[in-house]
Amino acid sequence: MSVVPVRLFGDPVLRSRAAEVVDFDRELRRLVTNLTDTMHEQGGVGIAAPQIGVGLRVFAYDVHGTSGHLVNPTFEVVGDEEQFGPEGCLSIPELRAECLRAMQVIARGFNMHGEPVTLDGEGLLARCIQHEVDHLDGVLFIDRLDAAARREMMRQIREAEWFGTEPPVVKANPFGLHGTGR
Repeated sequence: MSVVPVRLFGDPVLRSRAAEVVDFDRELRRLVTNLTDTMHEQGGVGIAAPQIGVGLRVFAYDVHGTSGHLVNPTFEVVGDEEQFGPEGCLSIPELRAECLRAMQVIARGFNMHGEPVTLDGEGLLARCIQHEVDHLDGVLFIDRLDAAARREMMRQIREAEWFGTEPPVVKANPFGLHGTGR
């Protein structure tokens, strides 16, 4: 098992746009394993690479028996139907808020071997895809809340026991600048 620490709200990596993956190599496969193992250990339904301190466009998911990962994902909204429901984040532990998302999306990207993947997400899976792609763009779900809900969430974050703790020290990114182990 390759569980790594999850970066918490306040860590700058969570607010930076992740870089496109250019090398589909052993290091990328290790990253996908780390993401998947960490997500399962933490009890999440999705996790993006920036949440473990890696600035690459990769996320893993496991929603109601549908599991996998996407590299360099994009998505398009299907239809006009929206869902308003509870959303949380491993980087903002134990806190949830009602968040508006599209009900259905189609995500496209690649698997860890560079093969194209299309994922049709509806309901919770669509919510997960949108949430994780937001992470890759440096956006957190609290940014999607209305002003009053965002203020309340920020109050709860400031009062959380974990808030303000030191992020883990990373001496070197084993995935290199653009995902290679060079």
